[in-house]
Amino acid sequence: MQNDNLTAVLAFASMLAVFVLAGVQLVKQTVNVPKNALPVIGLIIGLGVGAAAFPFTDLNLILRLWSGGLAGLSATGLFELAFKRRDRSTK
Repeated sequence: MQNDNLTAVLAFASMLAVFVLAGVQLVKQTVNVPKNALPVIGLIIGLGVGAAAFPFTDLNLILRLWSGGLAGLSATGLFELAFKRRDRSTK
C-alpha cells in the first residue's frame, strides 16, 4: 500500500530543507540566540517557507505546512551532522 500524500510531503520537505537550513544559518549569524532555541527557530522558518511555497507545488496548505515543519526540524540536525566535529564518546 502506497500513500501518495506522504511521499509528496517527504519529497517536498527534502527540497525545502536546503532553504530552511540557509534561513537558520542567516538567523544564527545575525542574531545572538541560545543554541537550544535553534530547533524552534528552524520549525518556525520551515512553517513559513512551507506556507510561502504555494506557487511551486500543488499540495494544499496543510501538507505544505507539514513539509515545512519536517524540513525545519531536520535542518538543524542536518547542519549538526554535516559540519560539527565531535568525538565519538558521550559526556
